This record gives sequence, C-alpha cells and structure tokens, in this order.
Amino acid sequence: MTQLLGPRIQLRLLDEADGPSLLAAAFDGELWSLPFTIVPSHETIDDYIRIALSGHAAGTGIPFVIELISTGKIIGSTRFWNADISARTIEISHTWLAFSYQRTFVNTEVKYLMLQFAFEQLACIRVQFRVDETNSKSRTAVLRLGAKEEGLIRHERVMPDGRKRNALLYSIVDDEWPAIKSHLRHRLML
Repeated sequence: MTQLLGPRIQLRLLDEADGPSLLAAAFDGELWSLPFTIVPSHETIDDYIRIALSGHAAGTGIPFVIELISTGKIIGSTRFWNADISARTIEISHTWLAFSYQRTFVNTEVKYLMLQFAFEQLACIRVQFRVDETNSKSRTAVLRLGAKEEGLIRHERVMPDGRKRNALLYSIVDDEWPAIKSHLRHRLML
C-alpha cells in the first residue's frame, strides 16, 4: 500500500525527500509552536521523518503526507500508529494540517480514507485516537467523526516543552463503522 486516494486528497507514504514540503506546510500557521501537538520545525524535521519511518519499518505505523490531488501540494501529515494487526487494532495519530486547510473538508476526507482502510482492508475491530486535553478543536473534530470518548489518560507523554500531557482517548469500533461511514460520506457529498 503506497497511497489512499480520495476525491480531493491523496495520502501518500512519507518519504525522506518530503522534508522541505512538510516544513512549508508547517510554516502556514507556524504550527511547530503549538503546545499540544508535535509538528516539525527546521530543527526537528530530520528526527520527525526518521521516527515516522522507523515505525513504518518496525510494522507499528504507516506515516503519510497529505496532498491535494489538484496541485500535488503537501498540506500536512498523519499516520497510523500503535498498530497491532494480530489484535486488529490501530490508532490514527500525529495528524496536523497547514493552518489554511484547518476547518475545511480536508480533515474529514483524511479520516474517512484512513477509517475505511482500517476497517475494510485491515479488518480492524477498533480504531482509536488520543487527543491532548487542551486541544479543544481536535477534540471537537474527533467527536464530529462519530468517535466515542472513553476517558482520560494521565501523563500520557512528555511534550517537547517538558509539560506532562494528559490525553483523552476516543475510539470507533467495527460495529459503528457502517453508520459512521454513511455519515462521513454524506458530509463529504460522496
């Protein structure tokens, strides 16, 4: 699998050569300064890509760049993470979009493509999301997808600024996918 293709968005496997394009997307909104997520900067881009590709090589993640089909422009990144194929569970994580594309169709289409792949190709029984408790926009977006809030994970990780992050856990299970798929297709007018 090298790509997930939607009507307006392509999710393509991250490549080492994508650094400059990811930095350009992150520059739109100076996203590396956000306190609740990790977005690459000039100083961190090499480690960001190395960690993402290491997860892919280990079989625990699939990192993507988010491209507009119409222009080929990279506007963000996302990945499957914490994959446990034998347990048939996976996490959608590390999603960020250039500021100009936030609160547009992009996040919904990205999540639709990823959920469809997880449930229909990987036969997952559960897809989960962990969202920083301080990130109200992302929490609202995950709920709009149809995910259910499961609870708070205390001190889930240490952020680059040293803050101990608490994260809210959300999930979608396979029994919920048909209704959520219909809802997302309606929102995307597919």
